[in-house]
Amino acid sequence: MAKATKKQALGRGLSALLKDPENDIQSVSDKNADKVIGNVVELDIESIEVNPFQPRSNFNDGALEELASSIRELGIIQPITVRKLDFNKFQLVSGERRFRASKMVGLETVPAYIRIANDQESLEMALVENIQRQDLDPIEIALSYQRLIDEIQVTQETLSSRVGKKRSTITNYLRLLKLDPIIQTGMRDGFISMGHGRALINVEKKKDQLSIYEKIVSQQLSVRETEELVKSFKEPTSGPAPEGKKGKKELPDFAAQGLGAIKDHLAAKVDISASPKGKGKIVIPFHSEEEFRRIKKLLTGG
Repeated sequence: MAKATKKQALGRGLSALLKDPENDIQSVSDKNADKVIGNVVELDIESIEVNPFQPRSNFNDGALEELASSIRELGIIQPITVRKLDFNKFQLVSGERRFRASKMVGLETVPAYIRIANDQESLEMALVENIQRQDLDPIEIALSYQRLIDEIQVTQETLSSRVGKKRSTITNYLRLLKLDPIIQTGMRDGFISMGHGRALINVEKKKDQLSIYEKIVSQQLSVRETEELVKSFKEPTSGPAPEGKKGKKELPDFAAQGLGAIKDHLAAKVDISASPKGKGKIVIPFHSEEEFRRIKKLLTGG
């Protein structure tokens, strides 16, 4: 208990240091910066503004109330993270739920780690940290990836290294943004899963996506059932094949079972034709030089 009291007192002491105009710390090389940067400081809640780069846009009221109740009883266990903007002025980098809940219960100060970062660094810190959270929905994650690519100007390959995710994983999330906005909203609200969304991406026209989406929701279809529905929609089997054209042959089991794994690994459309004896071919279309190089690297390792 003595340690906790001492740490809290230290935080209040650093808070006083930050409020002294003669000790206005703007960079890590400034006097007393080593005492503040990276340490937990008690900050006035009114001196903190929310982060415009926050990827989360949905805050569950019930969950916030529960967190507020916990903070009322136990205090803030994990400090928020802020960056210094100006004299006694800070901006959230992470911890907006804790920040909102603290305001709900009327706290005047909150414990915070202080960072010094420019806008681009702040954006990257906020997005990368939030991407690691377990409670973001797939569309929030996809939008965060897209913002990192657009605003920090990184390739998907570089992004893969920074967030510690496979290149194919990032691509699969980004592809969700091609879905009709109504379907994206349905995914955010939990009516369908990411697996449903990935199946629907293979339907080109938005109106057809919506038609299938309505069936998924009304009939509570599983991901597997959705995949079958999409497959039958794209390749109708009713009626004879047109004269002079052969119907598409059914893939043997070894090829059908391997097709999904190849698609997931390459994060690309893959066509396979194979005979029961094991002969066949794999076709991998690409739409740009960058995509070709990406697929080549995945296939050859370089």
